[in-house]
Amino acid sequence: MPHLTTARNAVGLSFFLNGWVFASWVSRIPEARSSFALTNGQLGLLLLAIAVGSLMALPTTGAALDRWGTVRIVRFGAVAASTGMTLAALGLGEQLALTTVGLLLYGIGIGVWDVAMNVEGAEVERGLGRTIMPRFHAGFSAGTVVGALLGALLVELGVPARLHLVAVVVVAVVTVWLTSSSFLPIAPRPEERTSAARAWLEPRTLLIGVMVLALATTEGTANDWLAVALVDGHDVSAAVGVAGFAVFVVAMTLGRLAGTTLIDRFGRVTMLWGTMVAAGVGVLLIVLGSHPVVVVTGIVLWGAGASLGFPVGMSAAADDPARAAARVSVVSTIGYAAFLAGPPLLGFVGDEVGTLTALLVVAVLLVPAALVVPAAREGQVGERPVIPAPGA
Repeated sequence: MPHLTTARNAVGLSFFLNGWVFASWVSRIPEARSSFALTNGQLGLLLLAIAVGSLMALPTTGAALDRWGTVRIVRFGAVAASTGMTLAALGLGEQLALTTVGLLLYGIGIGVWDVAMNVEGAEVERGLGRTIMPRFHAGFSAGTVVGALLGALLVELGVPARLHLVAVVVVAVVTVWLTSSSFLPIAPRPEERTSAARAWLEPRTLLIGVMVLALATTEGTANDWLAVALVDGHDVSAAVGVAGFAVFVVAMTLGRLAGTTLIDRFGRVTMLWGTMVAAGVGVLLIVLGSHPVVVVTGIVLWGAGASLGFPVGMSAAADDPARAAARVSVVSTIGYAAFLAGPPLLGFVGDEVGTLTALLVVAVLLVPAALVVPAAREGQVGERPVIPAPGA
């Protein structure tokens, strides 16, 4: 059996590569908009293809994991994502349909890859007996830092997007294929396949999904629109806009690294509420601030505030190992709906009020999300959430 430490490192690397591939694409979003002469609304519809692909795959990923295990599924996801990104890169600036199809396939792959590595991460977390999921997601964030910084450099140097993106996915898929053999074996559970749909009827699972939906919007909006908003709203170059996104993911990475200790000390609920406040304040500073120091402070707060929502949601969904795959699949599907609705919503709002002002949608969504945070409290593995009464 693979050693826990080896499995932990393999899972962390999978998260890193997932983020690296994604941020490499993000660094080329402003170029995609200009190369196809898209409006913000049209760009939002192009980005929608990723979310549509993920939502096509996610509902069945839990059952696939129970049948074939995490190693095969994470490899399938990595291959599909890499193939899709290659097609998207080949179409940039010339064939919008090819880029759209590529992003759709990339979305399928990235969604499957995401659920598989989160289920494996939860298994490692249980084996270690302490909170570690935020550190895996910090690995994802670290990958986005590397991807964003490398992307900003290559954009500034004029390296073609095709060469950049194809090289990235080749490295990623080969590495994932080789290292995933170190994952902890999770015994297939055929009996769970027949009852996977029950997870969609569990109140606690659905509430966690709603929370992740809002917090995924908080994170995903920065992924898709922060660089563009800085370019449009603060009149900076494309490279500076990508660098601003890099600051965001650095802050998010540090928040996730610190979050593992803080969650064990203060609990999931307290930390989630605190990070939501930080994210809301950060968005306000970015939109309303005029001085670079204020804007950068806002980016840091937004990044730290977006750090714990998704990893804590995944841990909470996987509290019961017997139903982890089904519940993580459900929560991921609901969360990825943010990537379905988010890009076109922000794009069309941006067409009306400006890309920068449209970011305020994030701050508004955080208010109702705060009400369902108690569903993620530790130790609730049953189907019914325990939400304290007001004043309790």
